[in-house]
Amino acid sequence: MNSMDIGCNDIIQGDTQGPSAVAFISYSSLGNIINATFFEEMDKKDQVYLNSQVVSAAIGPKRNVSLSKSVTLTFQHVKMNLSTKKVFCVYWKSTGQGSQWSRDGCFLIHVNKSHTMCNCSHLSSFTVLMALTSQEEDPVLTIITYVGLSVSLLCLLLAALTFLLCKAIQNTSTSLHLQLSLCLFLGHLLFLVGIDRTEPKVLCSIIAGALHYLYLAAFTWMLLEGGHLFLTARNLTVVNYSSINRLMKWIMFPVGYGVPAVTVAISAASWPHLYGTADRCWLHLDQGFIWSFLGPVCAIFSVNLVLFISVFWILKRKLSSLNSEVSTIQNTRMLAFKATAQLFILGCTWCLGLLQVGPAAQVMAYLFTIINSLQGFFIFLVYCLLSQQVQKQYRKWFREIVKSKSESETYTLSSKMGPDSKPSEGDVFPGQAKRKY
Repeated sequence: MNSMDIGCNDIIQGDTQGPSAVAFISYSSLGNIINATFFEEMDKKDQVYLNSQVVSAAIGPKRNVSLSKSVTLTFQHVKMNLSTKKVFCVYWKSTGQGSQWSRDGCFLIHVNKSHTMCNCSHLSSFTVLMALTSQEEDPVLTIITYVGLSVSLLCLLLAALTFLLCKAIQNTSTSLHLQLSLCLFLGHLLFLVGIDRTEPKVLCSIIAGALHYLYLAAFTWMLLEGGHLFLTARNLTVVNYSSINRLMKWIMFPVGYGVPAVTVAISAASWPHLYGTADRCWLHLDQGFIWSFLGPVCAIFSVNLVLFISVFWILKRKLSSLNSEVSTIQNTRMLAFKATAQLFILGCTWCLGLLQVGPAAQVMAYLFTIINSLQGFFIFLVYCLLSQQVQKQYRKWFREIVKSKSESETYTLSSKMGPDSKPSEGDVFPGQAKRKY
């Protein structure tokens, strides 16, 4: 399925007497030996590979003579998909320093999904190299990502401190929020500092595996929140309500951190080479490996959606039949609203990521980047700033800080004056106005 067109005059070689011949040889596995690693002209971030068999061309009795007309080589592709790839016609060039693939004297004529046509001004061994080019980054999206993630990191840190220090809101739900915030904080921080560290490859693979684990853990904790909310709503009228909290405290850490660990361990053991790409320390798209992350995410999103719909249905039914527990139900309903908002904040971002195809890809990319980079801000807004108990605690802390600062300034002023010092005629104490007599 490979061919060469060569002029007869170059084979006969003018007045040369005797037999003349042309040889065209196609090698089935030579490309595995002299592969794309011998091509040194490409950017290291581009994935270069041979997409045809290696062929050799020669004429006899003399070899590698100058040609009056370029030969045309046609190669059949090994891989037929050519979207967003660079194509190069190369030959095997031997020098005193070694041998490598070179483009000198070879030019691309035409390429389609199945074949590539090249023109070469000399005879040698040839092949077709293709490069999976890295997509050009949109500087606006990059700025949005870094600014948004920086804001999210600050908000997640404040949210975590609030969940730890605000005793008025500490319960099982707060513990779930805390673990979710910690996983997102570590994931976003690692994304900012390590997503582009593609060298060395081992480090890049470790970063990709850690990101896989942290983001899966965040979604697992979100699933636990949905399960806890459903159990809370279902057992509103049960006297032994504390059993729910004991159950969640017993299972949440093994599930929240254990299930993602098992998933990542199986993925890493089965396809370790698919952690880390040429330009990002993330999961590779080959062999559908990205679904080792998107699969659990879609499953968690679907389960939580069903749980939250069930919670609203239960609350509606109980609110119409009970009067003594209206405040409890209303509080649970507010919690359900916040958890649903969190579901769409975390889940919809990855749905938008899946929709980055076709004419709407640019719009979806901007929506995905903006919402995904502000996840921490939304969590801080929903669970802290919109909570009356947290607002009350914030005001209390603010008054204590102001009071402490005022006492510190008063102590500093009194220390400078000394216990036995008297104010001079021009001295003015704090709170006193200077008067003229």
